[in-house]
Amino acid sequence: MSRVIGATLFALVAFAANSVLCRMALRQGHIDPASFMSIRLVTGALTMWVLVRASTWGKAAGGTWYSALTMLVYAVPFTFAYVGLTAGAGALLLFGAAQVVMIAAGFAGGERIDGTIALGWLLAVAGLVLLLLPGLTAPPLREALFMLIAGMAWGAYSLQGRRSTDALGDTAGNFVRSVPGTLLVSAALWTHRSADPKGVILAALSGSVGSGLGYAAWYTAVPRLGSIAAANAQLSVPVIAALAGVVLLGEPVTWRLVVASVLVLGGTALAVRRRLTLPATRTASKP
Repeated sequence: MSRVIGATLFALVAFAANSVLCRMALRQGHIDPASFMSIRLVTGALTMWVLVRASTWGKAAGGTWYSALTMLVYAVPFTFAYVGLTAGAGALLLFGAAQVVMIAAGFAGGERIDGTIALGWLLAVAGLVLLLLPGLTAPPLREALFMLIAGMAWGAYSLQGRRSTDALGDTAGNFVRSVPGTLLVSAALWTHRSADPKGVILAALSGSVGSGLGYAAWYTAVPRLGSIAAANAQLSVPVIAALAGVVLLGEPVTWRLVVASVLVLGGTALAVRRRLTLPATRTASKP
């Protein structure tokens, strides 16, 4: 259980880091979206390939073309959406859409849910509403639609993790397969390219740590968490991103942030811990 919890925590922090890194790079004009996306995915592919080759098992990269496609469909609109969205609003739209996809799949697959898991979910949602809605203006429609598409694709990608028996190898294979697609997008937008050293470094960090290692940790956790608890866990990412903004970007600490953090992180912990104590059902364990 400790391995699953550790992998989950690392993955959630990595997801929040991706939002913050993307915000820092794009909204401050250090790099164009297509270049950020390509550097992110190529760096992630290189990082995971090196780790797979260096592993003591010597396994080849796994993954599937379907998972690589959902990764690419997530990465493209995710990056372009952050041109006009704040980190908090983007994370809310992203993981809200992902949660709908994953919870629907969990119910369809017969996963168990009880009052404790439902209470954890309600607490987490209440925290998000408290944190984001009162001071949130309507996001730009185009960027909001981009992020909703990214969220649905991320939900589909996460669901593939239920079948993974080699998180490192599958993540490496998915990244490698996504590279041709991201390079095609960059080639199509070549005349709009722009990047400075800071933008390249931020994109590389997002690819190697926030994406590569984060996705591998997520594929380690999802098979044990199940679709519903994994969806609940991701509700903490907007709060983690907001807290990172306080530390890294000097954003103010407010009572709303403190209370929302307690509700979201506490509710998430409650739901995930309860899910880990429930016996897996025969239906939910099927590929």
